[in-house]
Amino acid sequence: MRDRARALLIDLDGVLRRFDPAPMIAVEVKYGLKPAALLETAMSWDLYRPAMAGEITDAEWMKLVADRLPLDAAEAAAAVAEWQPARLGEVEPEALEFVRSVRAAGRKVGLATNATDRLRGDLDALGLTGEVDVVLSSWELEVHKPAPEFFERACQEIGEQPKHVLFVDDDDRVIRGARSSGLSGYRWTGAEHVPYLRKVLDLPD
Repeated sequence: MRDRARALLIDLDGVLRRFDPAPMIAVEVKYGLKPAALLETAMSWDLYRPAMAGEITDAEWMKLVADRLPLDAAEAAAAVAEWQPARLGEVEPEALEFVRSVRAAGRKVGLATNATDRLRGDLDALGLTGEVDVVLSSWELEVHKPAPEFFERACQEIGEQPKHVLFVDDDDRVIRGARSSGLSGYRWTGAEHVPYLRKVLDLPD
């Protein structure tokens, strides 16, 4: 049988944080952009990768996004600026309840996320800073998921061998990377599987 996990590493976006798409859609409609233009542009690999790997700041990333939008410079800058408040998102309460229950049982919890230099400010604004034992940011580590080096550093920071760490993320590619690095990886689709995750961590019912 596989070793029981002794610690939890959990993703932020799509797990502990959720986003209401309505404000972004409103900006796109206002400026005549196609649906999802802002997010798709931001997630373009040549823009996204350096932002997550600590090579450029969040502000520089957003400037590159604005430069690529099919608008004149002033309108593009305005559209990106109006989108920024929505990027804070909100806490997913059921995921936070799970994190709290894991820590209450004496297990360490690390937030392991691809992020920019705005992460720490976002965590403070969301009230999440004190909810985890350690924060693993790709921007600070200068390596992003699913690189093996990310998982190696994350396990070192949480103080457990990979075989004793449960990694929860909403991205299949990241989960495959975690498993390849020796961690127990589980793809988050919602709180319905929390009882199973508790068993993986050997927590009482």
